[in-house]
Amino acid sequence: MSEKKKLLEVKDMYVSIHTDSGVVQAVRGVSFDLYEGETLAIVGESGSGKSITNKAIMGLLPIGGRIDSGTVLLGGKDITHYTEKQMRDVRGAEISMIFQDPLTSLNPTMTVGKQITEMLMLHKPGMTKEQRKERAIELLGMVGIPNPTERFDQYPHQFSGGMRQRVMISIALACEPKILIADEPTTALDVTIQAQILDLMKELQKKINTSIIIITHNLGVVASVADRVLVMYGGKFAEVGDLDEVFYDMKHPYTKGLMESIPILHSEDQDLYSIPGSPPDLVKPPVGCPFAPRCNECLKVCKLYPPKTHSFSEKHMATCWLYDERVKGAK
Repeated sequence: MSEKKKLLEVKDMYVSIHTDSGVVQAVRGVSFDLYEGETLAIVGESGSGKSITNKAIMGLLPIGGRIDSGTVLLGGKDITHYTEKQMRDVRGAEISMIFQDPLTSLNPTMTVGKQITEMLMLHKPGMTKEQRKERAIELLGMVGIPNPTERFDQYPHQFSGGMRQRVMISIALACEPKILIADEPTTALDVTIQAQILDLMKELQKKINTSIIIITHNLGVVASVADRVLVMYGGKFAEVGDLDEVFYDMKHPYTKGLMESIPILHSEDQDLYSIPGSPPDLVKPPVGCPFAPRCNECLKVCKLYPPKTHSFSEKHMATCWLYDERVKGAK
């Protein structure tokens, strides 16, 4: 990927959310890059910081949420401290997001056609009303919705779950953004529709060369679409690398646990594996490695100090004490 253009750089980002129960340290020092035309999958259990990281990029943090430090460079420009007005110009035009539940993301009182043309009105003010409608119908057809001209005037409740997700994709792609963030885009869909949505995203990516960040806990989804994989745990980066490196030469014990939890086909007497314990409380996060309490390879130092990042290839890195020369052979 080194020869490809770098579209997005997230550098040492910290995000906190102020709640009645305390300050949740949701993201703690996460860094990653996104290159032109690639798909980056961000994986991890619920509460690992995947969605908050990307909502911070979009400027869509919940009430009480803020970026404490770090930078988000989009095309070389730092958008971390953009005003809401500046972010409205970025959202939809340069970065779009497909949210997890299309039923709650779409406006039930507006036709799907109006919701698509609204995006075009905002970012393509030179288009006429007829051109916007024509473009919206074209988009509905592009994402595989039959009879798009008739569907243009229908409401979200008149669409199935899979079709609503296709509408969300058409809204996200209306202005041909450089980056598409898909937050668990197939969670509420059955397996057949999941495959169709993933195939659609890959097909559209080839057509308009959009870079994709897909947030998921489904490693089957990762295997089918990703070029690179970022594993997060406890608000931190655990491992990153090309798909083959992370799937077949995983280094972090947490990544190994995720892989072991994948059911094996055609195994009748298989006991399903699950990682013991629970994710850490990020109101009072561990001082050492966040995975230490659940790790079967934990050393004393893991609970006392955060591990450094170790490189195994140009793109493959992991944060783990097991690869530190100072503790090799220790118990």
